[in-house]
Amino acid sequence: MSAPLTFLVASPHLQGEVFEGTVILLLEHDQKGAMGVIVNAPTPQTVAELMADAAGQTRRAWLGGPVDPTLGWCLYPEPVGLDGEVKLVQGLYLSSSLDVLRAVMASGQDYMLVLGYAGWTAGQLEEEARQGAWVWVEQSTPDLLWDVPAGQRWAEALRRLGVSPSTLMPGGAQA
Repeated sequence: MSAPLTFLVASPHLQGEVFEGTVILLLEHDQKGAMGVIVNAPTPQTVAELMADAAGQTRRAWLGGPVDPTLGWCLYPEPVGLDGEVKLVQGLYLSSSLDVLRAVMASGQDYMLVLGYAGWTAGQLEEEARQGAWVWVEQSTPDLLWDVPAGQRWAEALRRLGVSPSTLMPGGAQA
């Protein structure tokens, strides 16, 4: 059994920031730091507008974070059998390979082209969590991505914890 997906959900008190109202799929987290991609911030651009060879692709691209917005990530539910695919959990794969993205588009399956990422240095994410900036939500399935509209993911992620945004207090937990 694979490890659950971890979503970082911005606290309602994180306002006026790049991350206000965001849900971030955490991709890496270790002693060196952390990285993830925002999964509820569609951009105005379609995939076809960003890629010359993606005519007819009307899906919106997504803002994954403020770091390196020229780097693209493809999130998708079914493997395409090419090098560069990473299975996160059943029903969710990740790749930064352009060949994989093209194969995913050709397959007709659901996908998200996410541009950029969010990154934290060693200890930074833990400190932000202690200050109450993030709520951690673990899920065993990727249905938050595929079954919940982007505009509802933030509230739905909190609801899955049994939390109402109005009941979260600023400042975070102190040990």
